[in-house]
Amino acid sequence: MSELPKVFLRFQKEKPRIAEAYHALGEAVHSAGPLDERTRSRVKLAISVGSLREGAVHSHTRKAVAAGASAEEIRHVAYLSLPTIGFPAMMAALTWVNDVLDTKA
Repeated sequence: MSELPKVFLRFQKEKPRIAEAYHALGEAVHSAGPLDERTRSRVKLAISVGSLREGAVHSHTRKAVAAGASAEEIRHVAYLSLPTIGFPAMMAALTWVNDVLDTKA
């Protein structure tokens, strides 16, 4: 993925063994069950939204787009968080989603 944050690229350069282990863990959990890539991308986005992790929302929005999700589907993930995390938190997550989607338009 070409849009990796500079801090992560630096981390990979400075600590390649840890970065490789992190990547391997991600691959292992993604292949550990029956969910397809499209579904996994939306689940990971939802987890990022629910935990209010801006960088993760940016990253998983990009990954959801790459997996074929439409802007409407991605925004729906953010909207679904409203009853659980509240309006201000949902709006923050929607802003982060739109940060990515608006640059893709």
